[in-house]
Amino acid sequence: MSQTPEERIQELGQTLPTPPKAVGSYIPATQFGNVIVTSGQLPFIGSDLMFKGKIGGDHLHEDDGANAACLCLMNALAQVKAVVGELSRVKRIIRLEGYVHSAPGFDRQPYVLNAASQLLTDIFGDPGKHTRVALGIAEMPLEAAVQLALWVEIE
Repeated sequence: MSQTPEERIQELGQTLPTPPKAVGSYIPATQFGNVIVTSGQLPFIGSDLMFKGKIGGDHLHEDDGANAACLCLMNALAQVKAVVGELSRVKRIIRLEGYVHSAPGFDRQPYVLNAASQLLTDIFGDPGKHTRVALGIAEMPLEAAVQLALWVEIE
């Protein structure tokens, strides 16, 4: 018997949280046809925002950004699960959109987001391979270090 995505998440030492509530006038995820798109997810643990500030500056380094990206990803997967009930309904990950709150001169956004991309492949296997956007952002809501959104095809 193969593992469910939820079992793989636990085996990888990650935690699928309660889906964070929206921090504005929007919905956290929406489904159209067999596609779910999440709103931008921040690195929340519960109601605490982790990893505030710019990556590549005096306080946050590339590894901090990678950890923030993984927290954002777990929150995005929690939003997907809230819509469909079980992550085993995920047919494939279509796209990961990542935004890195970057200090001037920092250009390693793709490396920050590689942690989240690899985690998707570790959880879903080949269906976890996806297209991606990796952008540096000068300012971020709530001073979050990273924000990401997922596009997911479901069965």
